[in-house]
Amino acid sequence: MAKLKIKLVKSLNGRLDKHIATANSLGLRKIGNVTVQPDNEQTRGKIAQIGYLLQVTEE
Repeated sequence: MAKLKIKLVKSLNGRLDKHIATANSLGLRKIGNVTVQPDNEQTRGKIAQIGYLLQVTEE
């Protein structure tokens, strides 16, 4: 199954609580954190919500 490498590149300070919770659910808490997630609909939905904070590459 395909994987996505997701990196938090912008700060969570001052963001909506919902967006902070989404980043935390992906395992991203500080700038520069990187996580590898499966490429499925749930992950794509989270990326769509907070994509302006992330850098996403396929693995």
